[in-house]
Amino acid sequence: MARWQPDAPGRLAAAALELFEEHGYENTTVIDIAERAGLTKSTFFRYFPDKREVLFDEGTVTGLLVEGIAAAPPAAGPLDAVADALEVLGRTFFTTERREFRGRRQAVLNANPELRERDALKRIDLSAAMAGALGRRGVPGLTARVATQLGSLVWEIAYDRWIDGEHSEDFGPLTRQALAEVRAAEAAH
Repeated sequence: MARWQPDAPGRLAAAALELFEEHGYENTTVIDIAERAGLTKSTFFRYFPDKREVLFDEGTVTGLLVEGIAAAPPAAGPLDAVADALEVLGRTFFTTERREFRGRRQAVLNANPELRERDALKRIDLSAAMAGALGRRGVPGLTARVATQLGSLVWEIAYDRWIDGEHSEDFGPLTRQALAEVRAAEAAH
């Protein structure tokens, strides 16, 4: 692959995923990833601090979630604002074109304890960003935390369904379905 081609971070992530699948996370080096992507090691480090980060584009996800929460209708409750943000993610990030990659990525994460740990830490940071965005909407702290945790559960349910291959729906509708199920479970108590 020529070095001048666009989307170096995407190319690096795709190369890393292929190599992690082929040789395992532990047996893949940054140099291997850069070479597979047709780039240099210094280009890799321009975008990622280490190989653990190459499969995590959470900065983009965090920005979209925060913007989605901020853009939710003023009358939207905290959980609805999070659900609106998740729908934004579905339209802009968790698109049909990314479904296969995200499913393969999840399989690599599930197979590697170090990557699972990194994923868990990223989710904590994401939850904090969502709670902060709700706080800026005037949602009290405890309410923001609860809405964030429920929203994270909705996300997890929808995401698992979205990547499992058995569901043909887009991510956004799956979040609304998961939200309805979470609300039904709460109402059953």
